[in-house]
Amino acid sequence: MARISGVDLPRDKRIEVSLTYIYGIGRSSSRKILQEAEVDFNIRAGKLSDEQIANIRKSIDSGYKVEGELRKEVSMNIKMLMDTGTYRGLRHRRGLPVRGQRTHTNARTRKGPHSRIMVGKKKSKQ
Repeated sequence: MARISGVDLPRDKRIEVSLTYIYGIGRSSSRKILQEAEVDFNIRAGKLSDEQIANIRKSIDSGYKVEGELRKEVSMNIKMLMDTGTYRGLRHRRGLPVRGQRTHTNARTRKGPHSRIMVGKKKSKQ
């Protein structure tokens, strides 16, 4: 099993798709990496030779931020926005949509499930 950047790649998928399991690598960057490493896009990840895996690792390490390093950078960028008090930072802090979406209805992914207000019966005077 190929292990690149701390991620076990699925054996039965094409290497072009398998590389997308690494955080920070999509289809287009996967293709660029494979061209640099001179590996066929259609080969299965389980059939890679050690030399091919080494070439892929080398091309990823040389030009891409992936996994922990990229996650750290993204979280630091969000923290910087929150610390400077920008509008986007306030939206992050409150857990609301950041990119201008409406919140009157929808936005349940960011806001969480509805918080229902319990309405009880009025106590009758006796």
